[in-house]
Amino acid sequence: MRRCIIIGAGELNVSKILVREDDYVIAADGGYIYCKALEIVPDLILGDFDSIGEKEAEELAGIQKIDPKRLIVLPVEKDDTDMLAAIRAGLQEGCREFHIYGGQGGRVEHTIANIQCLKYLKECGAVGYLIDDSGMILVAKDETIRFHEETKGLLSLFSMGDRAEGVTLSNLKYELHDAVITNSYPIGISNEFVGKEASVTVKSGTLMMIWNKRK
Repeated sequence: MRRCIIIGAGELNVSKILVREDDYVIAADGGYIYCKALEIVPDLILGDFDSIGEKEAEELAGIQKIDPKRLIVLPVEKDDTDMLAAIRAGLQEGCREFHIYGGQGGRVEHTIANIQCLKYLKECGAVGYLIDDSGMILVAKDETIRFHEETKGLLSLFSMGDRAEGVTLSNLKYELHDAVITNSYPIGISNEFVGKEASVTVKSGTLMMIWNKRK
């Protein structure tokens, strides 16, 4: 699967982002500032640019003149968030794996919207990860997700619908077998990895998983 790296305008608390030669890199709105700081040259710069300064606005105007296909200016009033627009652009490029940085922190509604984008990716046959220095957030739908035996820290699970059925947790401190997790009872908080290859299975429904690598 071709990989898309999206750098958003939320809090970015990683010091380095590894970019492979064949990755498709998108700077979403103020993520352009982070790209500059990390010396990453994005393939696409996209957004309504309501979170950049005058200096960056001048730079983007120059890019638009030299390479207009590399810049997409979105209206401020729109249905899609800048992040969702970036995801759609990555899907159009044929990407099916999305690593999203700068998608958390700041206003909580932006973080929630970006978690919903992970579910949107699942429905499009793709997979997305919201990544920061503490771990990542991902979504499982009617599938099994496996974690390497060297994975450490905490894993929390939340149903993204009314019910997630057939939930089985193996090789974690607290195991479940063929259980039901609802969105009104937080039973899946703060499980622990135990040095074995762990797995999370959901037969029917969608789970949000938050891996915190620091206990």
